Amino acid sequence: MVFSILNPALTGGDIILAKANDTEIVSFVDVILGLSREKNIDLYVTGPNSKMLSSDIITEFRDKAINITIAPLSFEEFYEYRGISEIEAIYEYMQYGGMPLAVLKSENEKKEYLRQLFDTTYFRDIIERNHLRKSESLDELCNILSESTGQLLNSEKLANSYKSVKKDGIDKHTVEKYIDYFKDSFLIREARRFDLKGRQEIGALRKYYFEDTGLRNARLNFIYPDEGQMIENIVFNELLYNGYSVSVGEFDSIEKDTNGKSVRKTNEVDFYAIKGNRRMYIQVTADISDAKTKEREIRPYILLNDQITKIVVVNKPIKEMVDDKGFTFIGITEFLLRYTK
Repeated sequence: MVFSILNPALTGGDIILAKANDTEIVSFVDVILGLSREKNIDLYVTGPNSKMLSSDIITEFRDKAINITIAPLSFEEFYEYRGISEIEAIYEYMQYGGMPLAVLKSENEKKEYLRQLFDTTYFRDIIERNHLRKSESLDELCNILSESTGQLLNSEKLANSYKSVKKDGIDKHTVEKYIDYFKDSFLIREARRFDLKGRQEIGALRKYYFEDTGLRNARLNFIYPDEGQMIENIVFNELLYNGYSVSVGEFDSIEKDTNGKSVRKTNEVDFYAIKGNRRMYIQVTADISDAKTKEREIRPYILLNDQITKIVVVNKPIKEMVDDKGFTFIGITEFLLRYTK
């Protein structure tokens, strides 16, 4: 614990703890900034989220510090360390994620460690930092977000989901506040929608992905093994690790219904990723052996008919291949280890 003190120059050198209304003080930030001005010192400061978040660092240190976010292990880092086959690695990574200490533990130890990490570090930090006296609503909202990973959501929809589960209500403003807590604590990330034809961000609906799939699964006690959600989550994280900006792609099309009437349909592409001059549309799917599934995945690409690279990532051990329409099909590990660089 670090306390602010009265400026020793005003107290004869005595160390006296500062009170809330004292102005002539020496704080933690003052000490850090003083050390940073010394020669031959590279200074790194870490600490729990309950004490100082990234937004606080930007405010307190202004332009005198660089904020470095340390993420869990990427799949490539995990795979290189584990030394097992790509197929074994991706299923282990889906289930337990890339928190470094979890990677070192046995299967049963991984589960207990991730549960404790979620409860005693992430949740405790959120509650302490935001002075929450009751955590039931926060807890249930986190369960809903865990079960709804990769689904389009907004605060009103989440509030309604909470009401249907708990038979009790929280308003959408409280939901928005809690989501901000989760984002600030580096528990979840947000993906916004982007109109692929209008070329602009659209609407209030968002998708939420966990910073680590192991933490997401720990929240659900490892009894919700939806491969599609986890693979999508991993692809989203890996794109961010490799410097891409990532949105959820969406666009409308006018088509004929079964009665020959023109109707407007909304089409979705899982991700629209940009890095420098490289742009990609990405669909993520568990399997394309079924013709209807394959048709569903490539249908938005056919309707878009532009020059942006179009990729279907499949949860199968297949090498990169390009079909007669110019669409790329690639296995999940091939994509994560070799395609995104």
